[in-house]
Amino acid sequence: MQKLFPDAAAALEGVLKDNMLIASGGFGLCGIPERLLDAIRDSGVTGLTFASNNAGIDNEGIGKLLRTKQVKKMISSYVGENKEFERQFLAGELEVEFCPQGTLAERMRAGGAGIPGFYTKTGVGTQVAEGKEVKQFDTGEGPQDYILEEGIFADLAIVKAWKADETGNVVFRKTARNFNVPAATCGKVCVVEVEEIVPTGSLDPDCIHLPGVFVQRMIVGAPYDKKIEFRTVREAA
Repeated sequence: MQKLFPDAAAALEGVLKDNMLIASGGFGLCGIPERLLDAIRDSGVTGLTFASNNAGIDNEGIGKLLRTKQVKKMISSYVGENKEFERQFLAGELEVEFCPQGTLAERMRAGGAGIPGFYTKTGVGTQVAEGKEVKQFDTGEGPQDYILEEGIFADLAIVKAWKADETGNVVFRKTARNFNVPAATCGKVCVVEVEEIVPTGSLDPDCIHLPGVFVQRMIVGAPYDKKIEFRTVREAA
């Protein structure tokens, strides 16, 4: 199976549709699938729901698709640093489902493992628990409340990695692994953009973070510019 495509638009051909659920890797601007997000924006699809730790910043990451009004809902943990996100949310133009970071990662992981739901204490007694099933479990400290969270089963997963071999085995670089692994596993189709493709067999099996069985399509997105959310400099003397 040929997994390598010439560019992001080609890799997403036949996959994109309106009103789909997309799981997107990244944390802030670290490890975000920039080329794939640009291609989704350029495709013109609308009504998208994104499951992602955050929505980037203004005009970076998913923030680019917020600018073009292609996103109808965000399932996210952190939504700061994005004025357009804030404006759309307060104006009722964007639906937001807040999800604690650990819970979001586990919802993606659960979807990738075929697990439809799980119980967690995180969010009990807060707005996070509103409308969700509550059940008591005794884990050794007496009965306590847990809330039911559903696994995320996405139509498409888009992730950014460091290296991949020709069969789709993927290595992430340091903290850029973040949400990319659970996001990759929970999509019906997973498209990965990487900085480098290496020959099959050249990666140390113990260093592979995402097995090729989860990856259907790949592109080489390099070169990349290092994006910085906040640039803090010392005032001139």
